[in-house]
Amino acid sequence: MQKNIKFITITAISVLLLAPDSYAGGVTTKDGDKYLKIGGRIQIQYYQNNADNKESTDKIFFRRFRPYIEGSIHKNWKGKFQWDMGKAEDSNEIAVKDAYLQYKGFTNQKLTIGNKKTPFSQEFLTSSKKQQLVERTFVGDHNYGTPDRMLGIFLDGHSSDKNLTYSLALGNGNIDPDAKKLDFDTPANDKSDWNQGRTIAARVDYFPLGHYKFSQGDFKRKTRANIGIGAFSWKNDGDNNTYTSASGISKNAKKVDVDSVTGFEISGALRGGGFSVDAAYNIFNVDTIDPSFTGGIFKSGSTELKNWAIEGGYMIVPSKFELVAGYQAQDADNYAKQWTRTSLGANWYIAKHDIKVQFSYRVGRNTNGKAGSDRDELFLQTQYVF
Repeated sequence: MQKNIKFITITAISVLLLAPDSYAGGVTTKDGDKYLKIGGRIQIQYYQNNADNKESTDKIFFRRFRPYIEGSIHKNWKGKFQWDMGKAEDSNEIAVKDAYLQYKGFTNQKLTIGNKKTPFSQEFLTSSKKQQLVERTFVGDHNYGTPDRMLGIFLDGHSSDKNLTYSLALGNGNIDPDAKKLDFDTPANDKSDWNQGRTIAARVDYFPLGHYKFSQGDFKRKTRANIGIGAFSWKNDGDNNTYTSASGISKNAKKVDVDSVTGFEISGALRGGGFSVDAAYNIFNVDTIDPSFTGGIFKSGSTELKNWAIEGGYMIVPSKFELVAGYQAQDADNYAKQWTRTSLGANWYIAKHDIKVQFSYRVGRNTNGKAGSDRDELFLQTQYVF
């Protein structure tokens, strides 16, 4: 009964908070080549977790609370920094997100130095504020193989008609050692036990019907499509392997130091007639420093981690109300059975992606590859972007 009251309460609060029908576009001041832009996103989420043989739990929290500042005082140069206060805990009050300087004086190219998204997964490169499901699927989740933001140098470019885009990146990325996951994190928010390593990544996307920015949901009702491929390689630099002994044997059954990762993805999307569909497949070959380690996703010191997902929606009321669904699956060498998740939900767009309420119900089977280990999850999220 208490959980139902909480669910109804947050629904009511969401509706009251989001009632104004305005379109938030951020705040920009400009003087010639000089400008300053201030914005951010607020996502308030209610989450309920119903796992087999465990008591149901729920919570209300800031999923993301991210202000940002972007600006320029010199032609062709800009800087941006963004931070997240939604994950504040103990002494960790702020998580660094985007933090970089960028030069745009080249023809059809821009060069970026700093902390930025690794060019790999299309779903990860699609902003969290422009997703159809409340949470990303396996193919875009940094907990399951997709590299997070990295500190490095990035080159992004496109053809003259923008129908072909490409990205190259070289820098440092970290892995949070966990036998159950392949969890990438940025060095900008370092922890004492994270594996440190070098990353090189590249991505190419083709837009046969004209370029568009990655964003889920068909608001324009105009046919658009893209297909892309991405690849990366990560190698441990040997500086921080806290769970491996001097003899190369793991000291912890739940935490394991990763030696190397290579990843590949193919993805695509289609928009049109109110429909929006995204699909992707990625695969990661991973080695641990201990060649004998078995546990979680790893078997005898390695694993081939595979993810695939398809998700989509249809605007029942154009640009206002959308029904969504998704299916995702993950497999690894040490899994007894494939882990699957099926999602159903709905989105109420008050001002497109700027102001919206999202509901998703996710049915999980064989969680973490354990046969018969099931988990159902409920998500209700409000979003305001300015």
